[in-house]
This record gives sequence, structure tokens and C-alpha cells, in this order.
Amino acid sequence: MPTLRVRPGELSDLPALTEIYNHYIQHTATTFETRPMTVAQRREWFDLHTGGPYQLWVVAPEEGPAIGWAESGRYRPRPAYNSTIEVSVYLRPEAVGQGLGGRLYRALFDSIAREPLHRAIAVIALPNAASVAFHTRWGFREAGRLPEVGWKLGQYWDTGLFWRPLVPGVAARPEEETLISDVGSGRSQGELGTG
Repeated sequence: MPTLRVRPGELSDLPALTEIYNHYIQHTATTFETRPMTVAQRREWFDLHTGGPYQLWVVAPEEGPAIGWAESGRYRPRPAYNSTIEVSVYLRPEAVGQGLGGRLYRALFDSIAREPLHRAIAVIALPNAASVAFHTRWGFREAGRLPEVGWKLGQYWDTGLFWRPLVPGVAARPEEETLISDVGSGRSQGELGTG
């Protein structure tokens, strides 16, 4: 397998990202979009990731197309929600389970650590045990469930609303990652780096 690099998304990544997204549109309930999209249709989505709290990170080989991305975007359009972002990760199916989602989230959360953000939201179509487990490792907690709100692939799907705190100046880390600090007592103490 070639060496993979996590980096900010570029416009040249858009065809590969669109292809990945279309797979999830056509074969899963991960997204509630129901019709494949063109690269031109996805351009507006790409342009929403302008920096600051709205980031797009991709994982790709040095030579070749991106195989996945993580994004943070506006949660809802009203100004009172500006300290909240919605996040998500998508990978080519053959790239799932290799730790790439975690690498992408690490880059994403590191890139927004200095932003004045208070909450991150993930909306997950349920059931999806893998996504729930992944987000739980990153400190997300289920806030609620909306039963049978989406119809796709011949059935109704629930959505779960998951949230995690964000602290400006502190990069989010998965819960199993322990940070060692000798501040205070003079001996090491474990701290969960979940923001």
C-alpha cells in the first residue's frame, strides 16, 4: 500500500470525493441524499469549506486520488449556532478499518482548535454500530434519536444526534488516548484529551 498523507482538501480532489460520496448515496443510508451527484453539483459543498471552523481534510497517496475526507461545517444557519459545527468522515469502502478515519479527525480537530467553538455535532443514520463506536471513541455522546425520519433503500431509518464538547485552544483527542502531564504534583497523571 502506498504511503498515505492527510492534508487540506484541494479542488483537484473533488472528482474523487464525489465518487466516494456517490457510493454512499447509492449503496448506504449513511447519507440521506438519494441521487448521485456530479462534480459540478458538489462544487458548492466544496466551496463551503473556507477555513476557520469550516475545514475539509483528505487522506490520499502522494500520487493518486483521495481515498477519504473529514469535514466540519455549519450546523445550522442561524447566528446563535455559530459556535457549533457538524462533522463527518467518509472513506472508500476498502479503506475502512485501517485507522484513517481517526487520522482525519485528528487533523480536523487540530485545525479548528483555536476557533471559538463550543460543540461538535455528528448526525448518524441508525443502526450503524461502526460509526457510533468510532464517534464514541472521539468523545461523542448520544443526545437523542429521531425514529424513522428517513426513507431510503426500501426502509425507514432513524437518526441519532451525537455531540461532544470543544474547548478553544485544546485539540480534541480520542478517549483512549492518554496525555501524560507532570504539572502540579510533580508526578505524572493521566488526562483524557477529549476537550
